[in-house]
Amino acid sequence: MRHVGEDRKAEGTASGAGGARHGAAQTSALVAPVPDTLAPDRQRSALELPERVVRQAGRLCRSWTLAGRAEQKPPAGDWRTWLVMGGRGSGKTRAGAEWVHGLATASPRSDLRIALVAETLGDAREVMIDGVSGICRIAGRLAPDFEISRRRLVWPTGAVAQIFSSEDPESLRGPQFHFAWCDELAKWKHAEDTFDMLQFGLRLGTAPRQLVTTTPRPVPVLKRLIADPATRLVKIATRDNAEHLAPGFLTALEERYRGTRLGRQELEGELIEDRSDGLWKRADLEALVIRFAGALRRIVVAVDPPSGQGATSCCGIVVAGLETGGRAVVLADCSVEGLSPAGWAQAVVKAFRRFAADRVVAEVNQGGEMVAAMLRSVDETLPLTQVRATRGKYLRAEPVAALYEQGRVAHAGRFVELEDQMCDFGPDGLSGGRSPDRLDALVWALTALLLEGQAEPRVRGL
Repeated sequence: MRHVGEDRKAEGTASGAGGARHGAAQTSALVAPVPDTLAPDRQRSALELPERVVRQAGRLCRSWTLAGRAEQKPPAGDWRTWLVMGGRGSGKTRAGAEWVHGLATASPRSDLRIALVAETLGDAREVMIDGVSGICRIAGRLAPDFEISRRRLVWPTGAVAQIFSSEDPESLRGPQFHFAWCDELAKWKHAEDTFDMLQFGLRLGTAPRQLVTTTPRPVPVLKRLIADPATRLVKIATRDNAEHLAPGFLTALEERYRGTRLGRQELEGELIEDRSDGLWKRADLEALVIRFAGALRRIVVAVDPPSGQGATSCCGIVVAGLETGGRAVVLADCSVEGLSPAGWAQAVVKAFRRFAADRVVAEVNQGGEMVAAMLRSVDETLPLTQVRATRGKYLRAEPVAALYEQGRVAHAGRFVELEDQMCDFGPDGLSGGRSPDRLDALVWALTALLLEGQAEPRVRGL
């Protein structure tokens, strides 16, 4: 690769965040690329191999077809946007660089026009182009020339990639492209305007496509992409790329951030957000986690049975206890997914016995007497209270949310999936449309401990 207009040359290829290690791009490294980590006897064997075999082995080791992980390669099928949402160091940039380079070099001659869009022009150069996983560092013998004054890459095949910044959306007005790579979309300065201008320019060829690589943040443009039927979403975690990260890096970060909102976003690549009309906020929930070791005067297991059966069905099972001082403590989220009625009934009884609970509280709106029958079939002596909701989920959840605001509820740990439902629950339910099974169970548990005796929900004992 040659930087046109700048008196320097690329110093070879480097290992990418998500691919195999590279040696020098040319000459002697290809003749005998023997890793230093090989034992002496294996080094001798490698050196004795014919030069042709050694060369071929070196090419295979550097082949993205072999080195890349499945989630770093374009998805099959018909799509317009390939969205790679991942943690720090998970291999997002390498996936983008390999995709663009592969497009540009797929044919001996190419007229492809590609847009490279980053938060700033500096980011485009330092990450997407010259970074350790950038295009010019992984390209090998077909590396493009970087014409800095014209802000573009030109491959020997004739393909051209232009770089753009989210600081200047209007620069995308006019140019047109076959493909585009958008890096760190969630932190773009003028995300909406820049992305919109890019869509108008993706109009060449028979099937224009774009790759978006980003660490997730709950910004509107990213949420719309996720919801778009033409988007193929791939999530990758930092640990998936542990082989290519510094020793101890992942362990240190996981010890500090495991289970936290920041860790889930920056390491797991999850989109974490608060609803403006939600009853709970993540920061508040994180603040009330305690190391519980006190005495409880009452423990209940609340159950929200699924309305159907299948791989995506969820039976909400939440365990909570009441301290002698009157504060409720959520002890566990034992919810299960994809089980038959017999399966989730066994999970309820298991939780009841594990925590030596006093009572099981089960909602029977969906299953009626079947709920009690399934639980009794596992343990006929199970102390069971059936509850039936007469108002909507949001109205039932409001007084429980008020208990949190009053400091009358604590969590004895992090319950990630339960907290996801709590923070994504608004007047219209969960944003994804699914039933808040875990949250329903929580509401019933805390109602039984702190609100029982009020008009709603109505409770009748068996």
